[in-house]
Amino acid sequence: MTETAMKETAVTQAPMSQTPASETPAIFAWPARVLHWTMAALILAMLFVGVGMVASVAERHQWLLALHKPLGIAILALAIVRLAVRLRHPPPPLPADLPRLQRAAALASHWLLYALMIAMPLIGWAMLSAGGYPVMLGSDLRLPAIVPENAFVFAWLRAAHGVLAYLLSLTILAHLGAALYHGLIRRDGVLDAMLGRVRGGAPRRERE
Repeated sequence: MTETAMKETAVTQAPMSQTPASETPAIFAWPARVLHWTMAALILAMLFVGVGMVASVAERHQWLLALHKPLGIAILALAIVRLAVRLRHPPPPLPADLPRLQRAAALASHWLLYALMIAMPLIGWAMLSAGGYPVMLGSDLRLPAIVPENAFVFAWLRAAHGVLAYLLSLTILAHLGAALYHGLIRRDGVLDAMLGRVRGGAPRRERE
């Protein structure tokens, strides 16, 4: 092979060998995607129900409360499953050019969301237990109390539940803002990884 032909071959092959791996990251595993969007719907419903409970009285309040309890337990169960899925199927890496501060913020916000998704239902369950209220899932299934009845503990847990609800709302807003930032401004594939696609609709290799 002549020297000119060797140079032409090297130029032709260079773009394929030098393509950064971060441009085509693996998508999230399908269980993670299903859990993510399912829990997003449940958490938004829970937040709206919570707001409605604060603004409602009498029969409507009782109806919302009866809806609030099973939603909270469902979120708790799914959060535990989602955490197990995350440990079994690690998420795709963030883009290599993402600033260190944004990378740290993304990691911290994700783990904060996990903590809140588990802590909020547990605190609500404990609060009702401390107040002597039954935790009913439907008309027949009653969950056991997880703390002894105590008025002081009930008041403290109720305040903590309210504060964490605001923190969860702010964290979700930050998460939504970050998703839009990655999807509309950076267009780096982070949002697409959770949607299960790449820009242009081409399928992407799913992380095993």
